Amino acid sequence: MKTKEEKSIAKEPSFSYGGKYSYADYLSWEMDEMVEIIKGKVFKWTAAPNRIHQKVVNQLSFELNKFLNGKQCELYPAPFDVRLPTKSKKNEDIFTVVQPDLCVICDKSKLDDAGCIGAPDLIVEILSPGNNRKELYHKYEVYRESGVKEYWLVHPFEHTLLIYTLKNGAYAASRLYGKGDIVESSVLKGFQLDLEEFFKNMD
Repeated sequence: MKTKEEKSIAKEPSFSYGGKYSYADYLSWEMDEMVEIIKGKVFKWTAAPNRIHQKVVNQLSFELNKFLNGKQCELYPAPFDVRLPTKSKKNEDIFTVVQPDLCVICDKSKLDDAGCIGAPDLIVEILSPGNNRKELYHKYEVYRESGVKEYWLVHPFEHTLLIYTLKNGAYAASRLYGKGDIVESSVLKGFQLDLEEFFKNMD
């Protein structure tokens, strides 16, 4: 008879596993840490987000919620499962499950009790020292492939913002925005963010 601890360990993913983990596997795990699956591979969050990261998330959530009030689109912050199927929507056939810092979904048919199934219209990731490679490479690819229309990368310490806009199946990158710039979203028509004002008290 297995102890409670042994059962828990058995239900954690093996990071040396050469196969592919699915969303069905993800639902069976008993873990304290948050994890994401990208194309079947498990990525564990190295640590809780730092204070500035959370401050940026809170302030941007406030700005987006204020704009979206009364509109069809909805904002969801992490932790919130975004499943990105490539073919079947069955749990065992989904091999990418991510937790974006912020995501906006305008098609409510993609929302269910488990989160979002399909590409959000807008995803925002706030960079942290331990996650830059994952955000810049792995997530960039799955967001593009799954059809995320707009992908924002915010650097909270350098006070910069880069926007990727999906055009004909490829991402077109904006210039690097910083203090003094007012940025607009091509997905959320009318939304503007004054970066000078936004980053003013981010310390």
